[in-house]
Amino acid sequence: MTNIYFETIRCDDFEVFNLEYHKKRIAKTVGLNINLEEYIYPPSECLTKCKLQYDSNHIIQIDYSTYVKKQIRSFKVVFDDTIEYSKKYIDRHDIEKLYQKKDNCDEIIIVKNNLVTDTSIANIAILYKNRWMTPKKPILHGTTRARYIDEELLLEEDIDIDMLLNANKIGLLNAMIDFDIIDNFKIDLTRNQK
Repeated sequence: MTNIYFETIRCDDFEVFNLEYHKKRIAKTVGLNINLEEYIYPPSECLTKCKLQYDSNHIIQIDYSTYVKKQIRSFKVVFDDTIEYSKKYIDRHDIEKLYQKKDNCDEIIIVKNNLVTDTSIANIAILYKNRWMTPKKPILHGTTRARYIDEELLLEEDIDIDMLLNANKIGLLNAMIDFDIIDNFKIDLTRNQK
């Protein structure tokens, strides 16, 4: 069976954002060089999510939906040393399974091999000792994360639990929210019972 991948692309006021980074990831994922400008035509001036599905041969489908940002203030730390999502697969079963462990929190923070990686919907960054840093080994190398690293606004570091718990701020990064800084947050470190 052919793997199907997707890109989530931000469109706002008929403008399409950061296509170069999405094109790079598609090329890295399946080796296709696609001129996305020929395919994406935002239908509205509202903040719109463009979901582009593709496989190793071609673009399969493009959908548009109005985007409403999720309010996130609390995080459940979940531990999984085997989670794998190095490409942006349509099949997110393993991540959804971890998300089910969030208890009463808004979102999860996935810890793999004792290091912080990602949330279920975004890369993560922390403000720690007056420096913004993001995990060296995220589960998925996001396009917004890559852009902020290229602009030297984010440093790649190994982030352990202690650093996470002592962070002054948390930042979430994805195509739709860009770099969303959360000042007031709670972290639940209680391990789920198996």
